[in-house]
Amino acid sequence: MRRVGLLVVFSFFTFLLSAQKNKQSLANQYYNSGEYEKAAGIYSDLYEQASRNFYYFNKYIDCLLALEEFDKASDEIRLEIELRPKEIQLYTTLGNMLERQGKDDEAEKEYVRAIEAASGNMAGISKLGSSFVTLKKYDLAIEVYKKGMEIPNPRDMFSYNIADTYRRKGDIKNAITYYIRNLKNNPKNILSLKNTMSRVLDEDGREELKIQLYDEIQTDPENNQFPELLQWIFEQERDYDKALRQARSIDRRMEENGKRVFDIAESARIDKSYDAAIKGYQYIIDTKGQNSSYYFESKKNMLLARKNAIVQNYDYSKSDFLPLVNEYDSFLVEFGRNTQTAWLMMDYSRLQATYLENLDAAIGLLEELKDLKGINKYTRANAKISLADYYLMGGEIWESTLLYSQVDKEFKEELLGEKARYRNAMLSYYNGDFEWAQEQFDILKAATSKLISNDAIDMSVFIMDNMGLDTTDVPLKMFAQADLFIFQNQYDKAFIKLDSIITVFPEHGLEDDILYKKGQIYTKQKKYDLAVTAFQSIIDNFNEEIRCDNAIFELASLYENQLQDLEKAEALYKLLFIDFSNSTLAVDARKKYRTLRGDDVQ
Repeated sequence: MRRVGLLVVFSFFTFLLSAQKNKQSLANQYYNSGEYEKAAGIYSDLYEQASRNFYYFNKYIDCLLALEEFDKASDEIRLEIELRPKEIQLYTTLGNMLERQGKDDEAEKEYVRAIEAASGNMAGISKLGSSFVTLKKYDLAIEVYKKGMEIPNPRDMFSYNIADTYRRKGDIKNAITYYIRNLKNNPKNILSLKNTMSRVLDEDGREELKIQLYDEIQTDPENNQFPELLQWIFEQERDYDKALRQARSIDRRMEENGKRVFDIAESARIDKSYDAAIKGYQYIIDTKGQNSSYYFESKKNMLLARKNAIVQNYDYSKSDFLPLVNEYDSFLVEFGRNTQTAWLMMDYSRLQATYLENLDAAIGLLEELKDLKGINKYTRANAKISLADYYLMGGEIWESTLLYSQVDKEFKEELLGEKARYRNAMLSYYNGDFEWAQEQFDILKAATSKLISNDAIDMSVFIMDNMGLDTTDVPLKMFAQADLFIFQNQYDKAFIKLDSIITVFPEHGLEDDILYKKGQIYTKQKKYDLAVTAFQSIIDNFNEEIRCDNAIFELASLYENQLQDLEKAEALYKLLFIDFSNSTLAVDARKKYRTLRGDDVQ
């Protein structure tokens, strides 16, 4: 029975709460639409019903002021003050009303009266300060909160409120001073402070924060909160070298396990600041040793960072990678060839095949990898695809198609299956089996991977376009053979085959495709002037052909990355997404254009 009674009481209060919420919504609707008289009546009722919530009272007074019923508003406020003289925020409500009537001197007296009444009263200061902030009386709010700072227990109670009020006022220097003061007394607030700083500080604000933090570090060198905050600022600015300097100092002083240094090294690597990343990893390797939980990852990721540091500059030779070979070998000797090192073995095979053109070494690594016990099936499948690529590069077509087919069968409805299927379709294209290849490309147009889908569309259109040009498929077969030579890095043979098409079949429709392939080869050979000439020739002379959008994108990438002519790159990306809006490359071109223009691209 008692349970039923409680349920009835609960239901009743739920009903009242819902009714009150509906009335507030209606009052707000009237207020926002300018029907102040109707809104005033509801706010007044809500104030009486809701334990005299001053939000409703202030809204009620706002309605009276909007109706210019100043005498009634004054009477209502003074009556409330008589009934509740300790409710200090009522004085600010009265002061605000007087100020809106132009009675500034009388309003000032009420504000002073409120401040005097709040002195020594922590709860009163909190409410009054909040009232002044709501009224955007920031100087008065700061004055109130500073009185609160004089209360001995606990001192500095309102430092965060002062900081936040200075921030609202636009006085960043003083805001930072009090944020730091708050952090001194509340070290656990550092995460909250970082979140606040990330929202409110611009470049000038960050510089001011650094200045004040350096002063604090000089004054109190034992306090680790300040170097940590300084480290965080440098991370925000992507100045990873300076962030590492702070992190290493804190790590040594606090005898930590290297986590903060490792995290910065990872951020730097992801952000392609490879030199800083390498310094971070090296610190962990040198100072923490093999017992560190970050030792293995640091060694592995340092190898990846060193390789990427060479590749990203676009100006490298085989000799640049040779020192890395010994380091990869040493790593595999130290940690073994197992499931833990599988992905590094994959990366090492790419280094051997792609940059050192050592197919035997790459194939040997992957053959060993795919036969490792306990290896993840996805890792094994990726190893098989790469292995098939390298066999194809070496002319072992049967081995390639066998491996592609194995992955296709095992991962029929997954991305890996689509990847293998696309590779098999390309293999058929290289062999001149165009009809079967095109059937596969048509199916892969619906691939879940945008990259595979776009490539499949391009290949399908290319085959269809060139199969219908004449009664013979010989030119297309010659072109496919040249394509295979390019895949195999046999560029001299590719050039001979491409030139022979023009010789035997002058003015053939493949002319733009031939120029495009030559441009790609020149890019790989770092003959950038010749690559620019080839791509520009397509844009100038074959702007109605299917390779034109590809040529624009390739040329824009050349100007952006290798030639560092960002103005020309930006113009070409813009040309692509405006004049070739139906291209599969249009979306990527727009993103590249916005990035070069300095837009915030997500």
